[in-house]
Amino acid sequence: MNLRDLISLEIVRYGAISVVAFAVDVGLLSLLTQVLGIHYLVASSCSFIAGGVVAYFLSIRFVFRYRRVQERSVEATAFVALGLAGLLVNFVMMALVVGGANAHVLVGKLAAACATFGVNFVLRKFVLFTPREVAGDK
Repeated sequence: MNLRDLISLEIVRYGAISVVAFAVDVGLLSLLTQVLGIHYLVASSCSFIAGGVVAYFLSIRFVFRYRRVQERSVEATAFVALGLAGLLVNFVMMALVVGGANAHVLVGKLAAACATFGVNFVLRKFVLFTPREVAGDK
């Protein structure tokens, strides 16, 4: 399988696991905001992290073929750290859509999820899950 085909397959798989992680994210966001009354920005950050944990375990199991980091605790930490870029995008989108446009929190979450998908895939793929030769480390 060539690199282009592999990346295409990984994007499709990453999309599928992102749907699962998004369901966890939205479910927890709904619980925190609508049932427990927690502010949407705090709740969104917490739910985003929970979704990220789900995304990590599903990504290493079903999405990425190559793993650049041998020690799993370092890999998981880096995965979460890279997710902070996505969290920043998530936070800004939620503030703009919910706080600025006065849209429903779940509309904001959908906009935020779309915006973070690309950021998270690209960062995680090329920092953690690319063969060393492709990434330039020969």
